[in-house]
Amino acid sequence: MKSTGNDKKWWQRYIDNLYTQEDFRQLGLRLDDPQSARALHELMSGIWEEAAAQSTSDPSEREQYKEEARRLLRRLRPARRFRFKRVASIAASVAAVCCLVLGVAYFWQTESQANINYLEASTSYGEHKEVRLPDGTTLVLNSCSSVRYPERFEGDERRVALEGEGYFRVHHDEDHPFLVEASGLDVRVLGTCFNVKSYSSDQLMSVAVEEGKVQVDLPEAMMRLVASERVTIDTYSGEYAKQKSESEVAVWREGRLRFYRTPLSDVAKELERHYHCRIVLAGGAGSDNLISGEHDNKTLDAVLRSIEYTSGIRYRAEGDSIVLYK
Repeated sequence: MKSTGNDKKWWQRYIDNLYTQEDFRQLGLRLDDPQSARALHELMSGIWEEAAAQSTSDPSEREQYKEEARRLLRRLRPARRFRFKRVASIAASVAAVCCLVLGVAYFWQTESQANINYLEASTSYGEHKEVRLPDGTTLVLNSCSSVRYPERFEGDERRVALEGEGYFRVHHDEDHPFLVEASGLDVRVLGTCFNVKSYSSDQLMSVAVEEGKVQVDLPEAMMRLVASERVTIDTYSGEYAKQKSESEVAVWREGRLRFYRTPLSDVAKELERHYHCRIVLAGGAGSDNLISGEHDNKTLDAVLRSIEYTSGIRYRAEGDSIVLYK
């Protein structure tokens, strides 16, 4: 196998628990490829060195870094012993029974769901709204967001559809996972607190976990997150960034704004939703300008002045619009 400069990125995805079915098929080939193995060795060495560098920090943090390397080794060992023929044989022996059971289950589920009414809650510019779902789960919607949910949950899952941003405090029910369908991703939990940001008009989507665990399902891929972890997905490039952060989740509930390497186009949309205004990008102010900063209950003018000071992006009023330019 010919190794490429993306080898380290590929292995990092596997460590982060985000991989496609094709990635899994390629795993065996990569393990036997010397050049790809070197990329893995360098990446794992970096993980161990980072753990060693944390020797003066909290012991739990040092153990976390070490666990990342151990986790990869644990995942690789069973992968090499995987026997596709054996699995295929077992699958063939139960296929008819599975089809029968699933067919009956699908029929009754369809009949039951046909009699369920769906409800919808939404917010406008600068508005937040708390929604209590049928199972006791509470949801706070951010500006210009909506949620669609059944008047009662039926079947094995509790499923809702979100457009925009929402903070969920999910009622724990081990037998009925809670699933949030959003633009381009699904978030599956049992009971936890987390924030989903998935405006169909934005470049970046994100999931941040406050308590418990969540599973984020992307097209042909998945990722698991625990408390104080977040993942950001760039819908333009397809890249993702998983990070650990002790920062408060969903600060927008308190009227605050937080940006971290956020494309200026997304910043403009968030300001529009928050302040009910119209913002136009012009004169070199594009998505390649990344904005960071936190703003506590400030006026729009104060936020724009702060962005101008930190990034050089200037602004002016033109009629009923605000123009950002460089």
